[in-house]
Amino acid sequence: MTDAPRFARRGTTAEVEGGLRLQPRFDADGLIPAIVTDAASGEVLMLAYMNAEALHLTINSRIGHFWSRSRGRLWKKGEESGNVLRVSEMRTDCDQDALWLKVVVEGDGIACHTGARSCFYRALVPGGEPPDVVLHRVSTLP
Repeated sequence: MTDAPRFARRGTTAEVEGGLRLQPRFDADGLIPAIVTDAASGEVLMLAYMNAEALHLTINSRIGHFWSRSRGRLWKKGEESGNVLRVSEMRTDCDQDALWLKVVVEGDGIACHTGARSCFYRALVPGGEPPDVVLHRVSTLP
């Protein structure tokens, strides 16, 4: 990562929680989680992570950019598949250590690399004991 963009320095709790300046808190690895939902339906599509550069690019371009922990690099969602995330709204939580992106998925409308619309296509069945917790599909893969 080269010359990461600098965001406002974190202020007091009152400034972070009540102020109107973005003061993101990145974790020890320089990442902040980003929850991505469909702008129209509210469906949760994915959870990804952003570093300062990805956050900066997303804010400026209104296209979802993330830090791939598995690839160890910056990536624009949809760069290979064409399923680009066009950001219609971005929010941060109260202490600015998580982000929420409301998006329109371009291309085929698929957000997950498995081909599912959402990365959250399985539900946990309550009552199981690890390691035998059961999952069931709540949506089908194309």
